[in-house]
Amino acid sequence: MKRFALALAFFLCAPLALLAQQAAPEIPFDSAPNVVKMPDNMYLGEVAGVAVNSKGHIFIFSRGNTTGPAYAAGAAQLLEFDRDGKYIREIGHNLYAWSFAHTVRIDKDDNIWAADKGSDMVIKFNPQGQVIMVFGRKQEASDEGTEPLKHPKPPLAPVDGMFRQVTDMAWNAAGDTFISDGYINSRVAKYDKNGKWIKSFGEPGSGPGQLNTPHSIATDAQGNVYVANRGNSRIEVFDGDGKYLRNIKISEPFEYANTVPIIGNKPPVDLVGTMGPGAPWTVCITPGPNQVLYASDAFPGRVYKLSLDGKVLGMMGGTGREMKQFGWIHEIACPSENEIYVGELLNWRVQKLQMHPKK
Repeated sequence: MKRFALALAFFLCAPLALLAQQAAPEIPFDSAPNVVKMPDNMYLGEVAGVAVNSKGHIFIFSRGNTTGPAYAAGAAQLLEFDRDGKYIREIGHNLYAWSFAHTVRIDKDDNIWAADKGSDMVIKFNPQGQVIMVFGRKQEASDEGTEPLKHPKPPLAPVDGMFRQVTDMAWNAAGDTFISDGYINSRVAKYDKNGKWIKSFGEPGSGPGQLNTPHSIATDAQGNVYVANRGNSRIEVFDGDGKYLRNIKISEPFEYANTVPIIGNKPPVDLVGTMGPGAPWTVCITPGPNQVLYASDAFPGRVYKLSLDGKVLGMMGGTGREMKQFGWIHEIACPSENEIYVGELLNWRVQKLQMHPKK
């Protein structure tokens, strides 16, 4: 009987031991202080977007420069800094599309793209900061029916070329643009390099290839599309034509009892959705022949490094307000495998993370 009890205890504990053994390693890293130097009397708000161009210039899409009433105030400001963090300029000051900043990306030609969730628009600027392409259309201020978008269930049918709370954009080698659309339509829109509508793929739902708040998007060298399916707590992978390939789930163990969210009540450890462990808020894929993917969650607030087939290679950080801690990372810029930038909503900042992988 005693042997049976010991054997039973072993088999009950074995899965926990196995989880501990299989947990991805912590990646040693540093965070550079004062990544950008703000001019006097200019402040960042929630940093919704961060991107880096081929010169190492840093672009921040911030919910700063707030104007209007407390509810539905305009909150979007696109700023450029040089590689040393020196302020260069504001891009698109008082732009018609600016309403509620969401993400900024830089394409291979150093064009600057911004997705504004509040106006339902994506704007393409050339490197000089001139508007050269516009996607979507915001509601008319003069229309008596203009009001915040609602979330009916089931959602209204999407309209080609129109977005509802758009979130992000990415490109393939041919120059096609993929736009994640977004909080309501829950699909991906595809345009050609000239801005011509091609198709959309994905639909609202929780099944394979279905989307619930596609919050961020990236492409790999083969043209596959990776969608941060935040509401379903997984990353969906499609080919360039929208064929569903697979999904990636992040389920690394952590000390739940000792982990405190930076804001709000502690979510259940098994929650599927925005605040659930492993729910991807952002995805970024590095350039080069050996690509890796970076993603982040809000709780326990870590950055994850993954292979493109979905294996978690390592983790960094956790929730908090100190350096090397994170408060809702909303976008990651990953110019190289061992140097990334993270933009945080709750801490109103950008951190530059320098990794020191073990050799």
